[in-house]
Amino acid sequence: MMNYVWLFLVVLAIVVGALTGNIADVTQSAMTMAGTAVEIALGLIGIMTLWLGIMKIAEEAGLVRLLARAITPLSKRLFPDVPSDHPAVGSMTLNIAANWLGLGNAATPFGIKAMEQLQELNPEKETATNAMIMFLALNTASITLVPMTIIGVRASLGSSDPGAIISATIFASSMATISAIAAVKFFSLFSAAQPAKAASWWPCLLLVVFLLAIALLGVVLGLFSKVASLLPFSCRSMFSFISTWMIPFLLLVIPSLALIKKVHVYEVFIEGAKEGFQVAIRIIPFLVAILAAIAMFRASGAMDFFITLLSPLTDLIGMPAEVLPAALMRPLSGSGTLGIITELLENHGPDSFIGYLASTIYGCTETTFYVIAVYFGAVGIKKTRYAIAAGLFADAIGILAALFICRLLFS
Repeated sequence: MMNYVWLFLVVLAIVVGALTGNIADVTQSAMTMAGTAVEIALGLIGIMTLWLGIMKIAEEAGLVRLLARAITPLSKRLFPDVPSDHPAVGSMTLNIAANWLGLGNAATPFGIKAMEQLQELNPEKETATNAMIMFLALNTASITLVPMTIIGVRASLGSSDPGAIISATIFASSMATISAIAAVKFFSLFSAAQPAKAASWWPCLLLVVFLLAIALLGVVLGLFSKVASLLPFSCRSMFSFISTWMIPFLLLVIPSLALIKKVHVYEVFIEGAKEGFQVAIRIIPFLVAILAAIAMFRASGAMDFFITLLSPLTDLIGMPAEVLPAALMRPLSGSGTLGIITELLENHGPDSFIGYLASTIYGCTETTFYVIAVYFGAVGIKKTRYAIAAGLFADAIGILAALFICRLLFS
């Protein structure tokens, strides 16, 4: 999919640039943005190194496993078809806990292992089970406690408060996660394969209907921009407090608890931090490719036409039209979304409303199609049933929640 998106941007930019006489600007923008992409990636090295080092300490201290045990009672309700003593339960809870803490490198191996263990319980090896789809939905719409990648981008672009979007991201990603769970339960009612018992899941049906109703009302009546102004100032203060203290709290608590458990915190930090440089360097090609393409698209005049075309729709919900491409890209490509959002922050400023909203959108959901491809592909699942529909529903709710909370906090 990303092949077509990237080629579409480049070809359309060249065609429109030729028709509008902006072809020289298209070329110059591509060259300039390629250099900017490298600078941004290098700027991420420090913050990625710090965070991966801290998370390595958390892993060695057993804090990830502790969090996994804490959410085990919830996992029993989410995966009723999986025996409570099955190894898949442990792998799934470790994966979910790692995702919450931003341990993407650890979460993926846990996730693939969990899918392999769930496949052992699957009577139809090429068809996804309800448990598999629920697990995948919790990965595509995972709660994000600290969106460190986008915080690093904001810091590299000169934000006065790079972590200001933490509380907004927690809220939006939590809404996306609730929506994902409700959607999976809802769709399982009408699934021909392995249908759920209606008596067990009727609350989820009501929740899905409620979320859809709120979304439709928000679109038709413009509630997202109106309700935010009615909420008390204390809500803003609470979210601001969380954003200000989340990172210092983790930097204090994680090493302190690890030291109590006799972890050699300095040595472990250095071991984990080594990955920070590799991660930052690894994303350079992705950033160069997508940022150059977007810069060409903007310089040609095609972006202005696209924004004008979609403005009536985005005005209904109070969303700046400039952010819509990032929202549409989020389910398709993480690197593509990061490129679009980085370009938005570069042009509008990381501390503008567009900058805050785009940053929150990046952290509120995961890349649905990528997660489906990796996890289902690892075990040979060909019939994904309602997995994509549930993931995209969660994406939509997460983006609308991001819009609402950003209107509350930053407008």
